Amino acid sequence: MILVDTSVWIDFFNGVDNAQTGYLDSILGNAPIITGDLILTELLRGFQRERDYQTALKLMESIPFMEMLGKELAIKSAANYRFLRMKGLTVRKTIDVMIGTFCIHHELSLLHRDKDFETVEKYLGLKCIKP
Repeated sequence: MILVDTSVWIDFFNGVDNAQTGYLDSILGNAPIITGDLILTELLRGFQRERDYQTALKLMESIPFMEMLGKELAIKSAANYRFLRMKGLTVRKTIDVMIGTFCIHHELSLLHRDKDFETVEKYLGLKCIKP
């Protein structure tokens, strides 16, 4: 199962052609992907035109959904963030550690275009797709 990060969805909806959006386009409807509350919030908050928002919302509502945080994963995410910081590594956005922790916990692969996940992959075992 694959979780697609907001970084890829934004490029996808903006018509950006790169390896990740090409991969996403090829798996939509052909491979098991999921989304979650953190991804939906990050993605949908950015649409300025109502028509674009509604188009994105319709597609995102068709994708299986999981709640991503909760108490257990909130605590684990904080522990992971602290672990990385103690190694002298800073992940710029806390939400990326939350997303990475969610994927690790549920044994999901992550499709992304965000350098912060490389640290989570290297030091915490996140499985990332490299198209």
